[in-house]
Amino acid sequence: MTDYRKTPEALARLTPEQFRVTQQSGTERPGSGEYLHNHEAGIYVDVVSGEPLFASSDKFESGCGWPSFTRPIANVTELRDTTHGMIRTEVRSAHGDSHLGHVFEDGPRDRGGLRYCINSASLRFVPREDMVAQGYGDYLDQVEDI
Repeated sequence: MTDYRKTPEALARLTPEQFRVTQQSGTERPGSGEYLHNHEAGIYVDVVSGEPLFASSDKFESGCGWPSFTRPIANVTELRDTTHGMIRTEVRSAHGDSHLGHVFEDGPRDRGGLRYCINSASLRFVPREDMVAQGYGDYLDQVEDI
């Protein structure tokens, strides 16, 4: 089993924006994220710990300004968030404890009804053709063929 965790070395590799989002519960500007319009097959992993989070087959265009997914692969925790005068559900990575974004109940009904609204700055994309080499071969069955 892979040991997914937050290390000082991993934190040192983060850009200032990645650090602000993942470690200080920040939010990137809507429409600015690197993966918002990514349509490649693969998985999205925590930029800090490398733990697998979301599959491209669960990504959809929500129009909200951030990458949106109908469900996680695994490795996420959900916490009540009462900041900014709202009650929301925060999504964090289970092992790296990175802030990822929030989950809402306005996703596609035919796919469960959830919208995981995730900051690109909290993610690293692993293309399908690189998944085995990077240790994510166990998740190939969750990624569509394109």
